[in-house]
Amino acid sequence: MKDDSSAPGLEKTGDEIGMGDFWRTLGERPIGATLVTTDSADGPNGFLGLSAAHVTASPPTMLVSIDKKTSALAGVLEKGHFAVNFLPEGHAEMANAFGGKGEKVFEAEKWGVLATGAPVLKDALGVFDCEVSQVVEEGDISIVIGLVKGVRAAGTGAPLIFHRGKFLSE
Repeated sequence: MKDDSSAPGLEKTGDEIGMGDFWRTLGERPIGATLVTTDSADGPNGFLGLSAAHVTASPPTMLVSIDKKTSALAGVLEKGHFAVNFLPEGHAEMANAFGGKGEKVFEAEKWGVLATGAPVLKDALGVFDCEVSQVVEEGDISIVIGLVKGVRAAGTGAPLIFHRGKFLSE
């Protein structure tokens, strides 16, 4: 891992905090790359969902924040389900494509379904297959909360990590 200790720091408070400051600070948190997938009348769709998180284990619940401009949002709302797929290392190209830096590809042999019908990546480290239970509107995003209806855990493999705007395991 690259040592950026010589990079200039950032400290701001109050009204001087801009969108760039927000994203730069959030980028300091390494996070596992996650694809959020769904299907729609137009076929499967998804996006790089770095904000996916658990809500509670009782009942098992996940949430994803979806930009209102993201094409997959319509499918999530239309079908009422989504899947959270934790990517293994070696999947940076796929992550970039779902993040808008290439063409999203749903090759049939790489995808399956669990309980809801949302596409799940067969070699994902972990999958939460969710049914939408609530949508909260906040600014330019929709926070979609889903009850977990299916899970899959690989039990082996290393994650694809995103940190400071890039994937570390590639």
